[in-house]
Amino acid sequence: MNSMRTLLGKEVKSYFASPIAYIVISVFLIMSGWFFTSSLFLIGQSSMDSFLSIAPLLLTFFVPAITMKLFAEELKLGTFEVLTTLPIKDSEIVLAKYLSALFVIAAAIGLTLIYPVTLIIIGKIDIGEIFCTYIGMLLTGAAFASIGLFTSSITRNQIIAFILSFVICFAMFLLGKSIMLLPPGLIELVEYISIDSHINNISKGVIDSRDIVYFGSIIGFFYFLTLSWVSSRRWK
Repeated sequence: MNSMRTLLGKEVKSYFASPIAYIVISVFLIMSGWFFTSSLFLIGQSSMDSFLSIAPLLLTFFVPAITMKLFAEELKLGTFEVLTTLPIKDSEIVLAKYLSALFVIAAAIGLTLIYPVTLIIIGKIDIGEIFCTYIGMLLTGAAFASIGLFTSSITRNQIIAFILSFVICFAMFLLGKSIMLLPPGLIELVEYISIDSHINNISKGVIDSRDIVYFGSIIGFFYFLTLSWVSSRRWK
């Protein structure tokens, strides 16, 4: 565990040692801030609906940009081979990298808390609903991060890792928008697979066990794929 904590600290520091994290987080905050202020100042509505409705879509861009370097950079620089020779388990390597990305994602989402705080000061909002919505955003970020973790482990190119991760995340988001075009027999299945329906459930203040199982399954599935891939590379 000590070695994993050391690796986790190294991974987190590596994000902020380069301008990548600052740039990506700044772009995320600028875009989310625009959607928040558009309803506050342009429409005159004291609501977070504009931001909350677009937040999952923003995460489909933001999270892949954060996770694309996790393994791809190590593979490109040839430091992955060095990492696997250290007295640390594959599971600890994968977990440390995943948690480092999750830390950056949670920090970025946490910075947007200024929006509901502002509305609490100038108006009235449903605090319980906002709390559940932020839980949903964190779960979405965690699910997308597991996808980005996997795509970064299968390529040396960070751009390819970003594109693959974005395509998967965007497809999961888009499925929920295409339900009306599907035949009745597929609606229930696609609705469960799409991430959109689960986010909507949680944002309404309903944290159902089925939604938790859904996000947990995505995280566990892609974590397992990443761990299997990393383990196979160790013995090549």
